[in-house]
Amino acid sequence: MFKKILVIVLVGFIIIQFFPIDKTNPPLEPGMDFLRIKDTPPDIAKLIRTSCYDCHSNETKYPWYASIAPSSWFLKSHVSEGRKELNFSTFATYETARQIHKMEEVTEMVEKRKMPLDSYFIGHQDAKLSDENRKKLVEYFKFQIKETKIKNN
Repeated sequence: MFKKILVIVLVGFIIIQFFPIDKTNPPLEPGMDFLRIKDTPPDIAKLIRTSCYDCHSNETKYPWYASIAPSSWFLKSHVSEGRKELNFSTFATYETARQIHKMEEVTEMVEKRKMPLDSYFIGHQDAKLSDENRKKLVEYFKFQIKETKIKNN
């Protein structure tokens, strides 16, 4: 009985490999990117790229396990949801109020250690934010919120 179950599971695992995810990123429009339109300093840009861009931009770098189902399906779903929630690559397309709201959400999520997700660290140890780097990001986003409000009043 155990052998039959094992064979069924193995055959199922092999079959699902024939349903790969689409790992094509949408085309980039540099003038729409958050880091560019906010003239982000290089040190802050590096933190944001390392800790946020794989899930929240059109610059996702898919790891090796993105080719193995069902982990690939989970990953694709996570990236799609992340882009839907906030896409730094299309930030300039957001209306001002939405930009401010998104930056407020980022600030809160980073402050409360809800982002980056713990599950992201499994394959991306470099994305972990030290307390100092969290503070830098929070200060940067708060500054950008103020600047955006000033420019649009």
